[in-house]
Amino acid sequence: MRMTYTADLWWKNAVVYCLDVETYKDGNGDGIGDFRGLTQQIDHLDRLGVTCIWLMPFFPSPSRDDGYDISDFYSVDPRLGTLGDFVEFMRTARDRGMRVIADLVVNHTSDQHPWFKEARASKKSAKRDWYIWQDEPGPVDPKAIVFPDKEDSLWELDKKTGQYYYHSFYRFQPDLNTGNPEVRDEIARILGFWMELGLSGFRVDAVPFLIEGIGGDPHEFLADLRAFMNRRDGSSILLGEVNLPYPDLMKFFGDAGNGDEITMCFDFIAMQRFHLAMARENPEILADALRDRPKPPDDSQWAMFVRNHDELTLDKLTEAQKQEVFDAFGPDKDMQVYDRGLRRRLPPMLGGDMRRLKLAYSVLFSLPGTPVLFYGEEIGLGENLEAEGRMAVRIPMQWSSGGGFSPDPKTRVASPTGEFGPQNVNVESQRRDPDSMLRWVMLLIERYRECPELAWGEYTILDAGDTAVLAHRADAEGGTVVAVHNFAGRKAEVELVLEGLEHCEILVDLLVDGTVDLPSDGKVKFTLEPYGTRWFRSSVPDVAPEETSAKR
Repeated sequence: MRMTYTADLWWKNAVVYCLDVETYKDGNGDGIGDFRGLTQQIDHLDRLGVTCIWLMPFFPSPSRDDGYDISDFYSVDPRLGTLGDFVEFMRTARDRGMRVIADLVVNHTSDQHPWFKEARASKKSAKRDWYIWQDEPGPVDPKAIVFPDKEDSLWELDKKTGQYYYHSFYRFQPDLNTGNPEVRDEIARILGFWMELGLSGFRVDAVPFLIEGIGGDPHEFLADLRAFMNRRDGSSILLGEVNLPYPDLMKFFGDAGNGDEITMCFDFIAMQRFHLAMARENPEILADALRDRPKPPDDSQWAMFVRNHDELTLDKLTEAQKQEVFDAFGPDKDMQVYDRGLRRRLPPMLGGDMRRLKLAYSVLFSLPGTPVLFYGEEIGLGENLEAEGRMAVRIPMQWSSGGGFSPDPKTRVASPTGEFGPQNVNVESQRRDPDSMLRWVMLLIERYRECPELAWGEYTILDAGDTAVLAHRADAEGGTVVAVHNFAGRKAEVELVLEGLEHCEILVDLLVDGTVDLPSDGKVKFTLEPYGTRWFRSSVPDVAPEETSAKR
C-alpha cells in the first residue's frame, strides 16, 4: 500500500501505548513518577516501536479516583511536574516521531473543582447549570451504579442548597451538564489548549455516560467536539471507551460516510470473547464476534486490546461464560471486582506460561484494528492484589532487577514479589534476552507495521480444519497476510484453502525463518505446535515479503 496514503490516516495502523505518569518513572526521587522521569525513558518506547503515547490523567486532582477526579483542566498535577516539564516531554516525543494523546475526562469534575464550588454556593450561582440538580433524587437502578461497593445511588444531597446533584461514578465526582452550551464551549477550550501544546487527540472516558437523556444529546456533543478538533488539526483523533453491543456502539462513530464523532472505538466485545476463548482453549466464540462485527466508517478504526487500565470487564458475557473466565483466571474472590471483572494482569492469569502469553499478543497484533498496549505488557508485568480495587494492575513499571522506578521505597503501590517481581521481570534483562517477552513484542510490532493489510485490509475468518485454531486473512491492494493461532495445549494439524492467490507460489513466514509451499489449488497444510502462532505473507520466490505488498 502507498505509504503516503496510510500516513494520512496514521491512527489506522498505529501502535498505541497507555501509561500513567505517576507509576512509570520517578525523575526526582520522591517516590512518584513524573514527566521528567517519563522523558528520560522515552527511548524505550521508541525502540519498542510505539507510534502514539496515551497519557492517563495528569491534571491537578485530590486523587480520590487515581486522577480521574480533576480539579483543574488547564494545568499539570504539581506532583508530576510543571507545564514546562510537559512541554519538554512533548518536544522529546515529537523528536522520536511519536504522537501523544491524553485522557479527556469531561463527564464530571472533582467536587473540589472551582466550578463546582461556585455551583453549590447558591441556587442562583452562574455556574449552577454547569451541573445537574434536582429537588428529589431520581429512582435508583442498581445496574446503573458503576461502583456498587462504594455507592448506592446516582444522586447526592448538597445540604447547603437542599438539592441533589447527579454523579454517574463516585459522589465526589459531580457530572457536568454537557447539554449546557457554556459547558460545551469550555470543554472545546480545554481541547484547544492542550492541542496547542502538541496533543494529537484525546481518549474520551466512559462515552456512554455522557448523560444520555439528562445532559443533552451525546452524539451532537461528540460531533461538535470532532468538528472543532478538525478545524484546529485535521489529523487529530478521538479514541472512545464505548462498552456497548455493536449495534449501539456503531452510532458513536457518527452518521457521516467517513465518521464524524469518535475516530476509534475500543472493541470490548472481541476483548471479552478473547478471554473466554483463552479459558476454553477454543477460539470459536472470538471468531463469531469478528464475523459479526460491523465495518466502521472508512476513516474510522477499531482499537484492539488485551486489557486496559481498569478492571478486565466481562460484562458483555453471559453469567455462565463470565464464570468460565473466573474459574480459569480468577477463582479467588479477591481477584474479582464489582462482580463483573478481574483486577488482574494477563501474565499471572496464565501462570507465567510464555507460550500462551506470546500467543495472546500475537493475536492482538494480527487482529483487524489498531493495537493498544497498557504499560508493562511488553515485559509481562504482574500485579499486586494487596492494592485496593483496580490499583492492583496500576503498579510501578519495572526497569531493572532492583525495580528502577524510584530510589524512594515508599511508592504508593508496591511492586509484586516472587515470580513477577523486578528481579525476574524487568526491561533491562529482557533487552539482552532474545527469547524474552520484550523481544517478542518488539518483533510483533515490527511485523505489524510492515503489514498494512492487517489494519487496512478486508479480513476473512478461515476454516482451519481444527476447532482449536483461529485463522484469518487480510487482503489489501493485492497483498495478503494470513495469521494462524493454536489456542490449545496440543499440536494442531492446519488445513487452509486460500483462494485468489494463483499468482503466488509460497507463503513466507513473518515471525520465523521459513516458507510453506502454496499449491495452485490454494490448499495448504502444516502443523502448529501447542499454543503456536504463524503469520504468513503470500509471495513469489526471490521477492522480499515487504516488497510483495509495496509493489502492488
